[in-house]
Amino acid sequence: MQTKPQAKYLKDYKAPSHQVEQLELTFDLHPTQTMVTAKAKYLALEAHNSLTLDGVDLKLVSLKVDGKAFDDYQSTSTTLTLSSLPNEFELEIVTEISPQTNTALEGLYLSGGAYCTQCEAEGFRKITYFLDRPDVLTVYTVTVIGDRAMPSLLSNGNKVAQGTLEGGRHYTTWHDPFKKPSYLFALVAGDFDELKDEFITRSGRKVELVLFVDKGNLSKAPHAMASLKNAMKWDEERFNLEYDLDIYMIVAVDFFNMGAMENKGLNVFNSACVLANQQTATDRDYHTIESIVGHEYFHNWTGNRVTCRDWFQLSLKEGLTVFRDQEFSSDLGSRGLNRIDAVMAMRMHQFAEDAGPMAHPIRPNKVIEMNNFYTVTVYNKGAEVIRMMHTLLGEQNFQKGMQLYFERHDGQAVTCDDFVAAMQDASKIDLTQFKLWYEQVGTPSLKVVTSFDAELSQYVCTITQQNAKHDPIQSPLHIPFAIELLDKEGQALPLIVNGERISKVINLTEEEQTITFEQINECPVAVLLEDFSAPVIVNYDYQLGELIHIIAHASSDYARWEAAQQAFTLQMREAVSQFEQGQPIRLSYALIETFDKLLRERKGDLALLAELIRVPSFDTLATAFEQVPVEALNESIAEFELAIASGLRSTLKDTFTACVENGELDHEAVSARALKNTCLYYLAKCADEQVHEWLESQRTSDNMTLVLGALKASLSAQLASSSAAMNEFDSHWRHDLLVMDKWFALQATQKGDDAIKHIYDLYSHPCFDKGNPNRVRALVGSFARNNPEQFHRVDGKGYELLGDLLVELNAINPQNASRMITPFMSWKRFDAKRQQLMKSQLQRLAAMSDLSDDLYEKVEKALS
Repeated sequence: MQTKPQAKYLKDYKAPSHQVEQLELTFDLHPTQTMVTAKAKYLALEAHNSLTLDGVDLKLVSLKVDGKAFDDYQSTSTTLTLSSLPNEFELEIVTEISPQTNTALEGLYLSGGAYCTQCEAEGFRKITYFLDRPDVLTVYTVTVIGDRAMPSLLSNGNKVAQGTLEGGRHYTTWHDPFKKPSYLFALVAGDFDELKDEFITRSGRKVELVLFVDKGNLSKAPHAMASLKNAMKWDEERFNLEYDLDIYMIVAVDFFNMGAMENKGLNVFNSACVLANQQTATDRDYHTIESIVGHEYFHNWTGNRVTCRDWFQLSLKEGLTVFRDQEFSSDLGSRGLNRIDAVMAMRMHQFAEDAGPMAHPIRPNKVIEMNNFYTVTVYNKGAEVIRMMHTLLGEQNFQKGMQLYFERHDGQAVTCDDFVAAMQDASKIDLTQFKLWYEQVGTPSLKVVTSFDAELSQYVCTITQQNAKHDPIQSPLHIPFAIELLDKEGQALPLIVNGERISKVINLTEEEQTITFEQINECPVAVLLEDFSAPVIVNYDYQLGELIHIIAHASSDYARWEAAQQAFTLQMREAVSQFEQGQPIRLSYALIETFDKLLRERKGDLALLAELIRVPSFDTLATAFEQVPVEALNESIAEFELAIASGLRSTLKDTFTACVENGELDHEAVSARALKNTCLYYLAKCADEQVHEWLESQRTSDNMTLVLGALKASLSAQLASSSAAMNEFDSHWRHDLLVMDKWFALQATQKGDDAIKHIYDLYSHPCFDKGNPNRVRALVGSFARNNPEQFHRVDGKGYELLGDLLVELNAINPQNASRMITPFMSWKRFDAKRQQLMKSQLQRLAAMSDLSDDLYEKVEKALS
């Protein structure tokens, strides 16, 4: 392995040596020889006569201090250090960069024929030499020069000048009046279709809204525009926050490492998170677009106007903004379904990260490659910490805290401690113990023991906290624990403690607490951690009958789903035992009967019903086992699905025909499609002529949700017709790469001995490009995530497939490689043979002489 990259530590933070009064950037765009002129006014903070700037892959053309050539400097591969400097000076640096050969998609690069940037976290240093750190904020004025064949020359802020130049060139100048760090800088240049609209703020200001999309995609832009306007309105109404520039722009590009980027006033989006119509996008795509558009817009205040002091504070902006986008989606749609989505991300991905070698607090204390900490812990667990704070303070106090936070820190780069202080000071609620969540590592668990005393009419609940073994915080956390008690009729009982009625939320602050509920005349069924009120694991000896009671009667949609998940998990433990003993695998008739009743009644949200009857994924169920029983899980999931399909066949057919959807995007229609697809998925496993007709009808629909539902059902059931259907889809949609991503993702789930060869063959498909993160995630990411039977093959060919790709991506796009390595990070949770096979792939990477920092950090931690 090469020389070890150096780690950075939170404890070593030092303020910058200089501040930048203003920055003028001029870009003369050419594919391989873009010239960047950066003219900045620097002011030394304290006594500094030297200045060290960040810079990577730059060709230094010229350097001037106060208008004169300057040669008192030294450079390395990552820095430029200037010496003998005055206290205050103007620095002009000209660099040359090559966007066309920048396959890492950081800094300035070409996406198709368009120039675009990605500077978070440390991409600006690939554009020019600068203090590329989030606590250096300045005012940017940017001039972009390019060919007139690229009509759109865009940057942050408001347009202040434009004009034509000789040689078929033209320019546009932008000025952003709000100070920002370098990671929020953006530039886009190209020839796009434009969708324009406007938004009138509550103070009466008119804001121009523009979406820039690739030519021919204008019909797929209206939903993103509607989502943006909804987000702007919601932020005014819920958080009292108004947009501040004269224009807000979103640009969709196909080559992008992330989902989107919140650059001030000029958001650059992955095209998959913008483009949608019902012929090409699913209902899930529509929801995702609304959520991500909202997320990036909400960053205007929680991330841009107030930003991070250093990258260890990343959750300050991301955890808070994820919480805000979750609330946005919940206020506009189904709160229960949105909560289920959030918890699924925690259970499937964040809990696994907590239990693996990359476990870290939501505020990390050590970083080698910052890109590796854009994680589900920082984002999703960070959002759960904000949600707990909201639960403890209440909406009114939380909003007071937000207002105080902006009053104190607008235009500043601050810390997580600053945010908590504003919440505490505004609410007068002590959050000292709660702040431990920012340092805590791993997933805490709660052991719950209950008893009922009929004579005293008391129900006693004892809760014991236990931190993860590798958690540096071993003292009790402040945990909001929500509980509901149901009587035998399914009615919620009043919660009375010490003679007084209390709310559902109990504050756990001690290692062990006992709560005695009074005036309980019968043994209730306890709904524990209702709505996932804290990111913890609850250990409680539920019986199947209790879980079925919760499924039928809990007041919370989330609690009903959670009970179904636990019922499946309980049954899966039994099934794995049956498999290992060579006994037939069985799914409880009582659970099937419960689903039958729910389907026949069809009360409430049909999309929730679809979630209730769906067998959890391999990854979700695997978390219930210390060592993942691969064969037993795969076999048991298949048997559970077949048991539901055969046991509910008649009811599933009745439900399918009863779910009438009008092809629109209202919640009723979306829910109907969700339940139709779930029914069809099961019915395909015992298909008759009628089911084949339904599959064919959906497959030829003009609604992508229905089309993919039919294809997924056919592939899962391994129907003979699925191959021809997939080929026909390929022929029909080959012109649309985003639709083909859905096809690649389905191809990745195919079973059979030739599944691995099939993936390798698809690398030659004309639509596949290893340099495009969307294509790679769609095919190989889906394979590793959604095809456990083939990925975890005992011959190791699934692991070899991923290892081969990681070797290639290390050179092409290290950031994408780092994201793709995740399935290997949990290698120690598998049996000895699979452990060795995965470990050999990690060792193969470790032996590479040119291993990127992105991969080095994860490989080293995985093998340690």
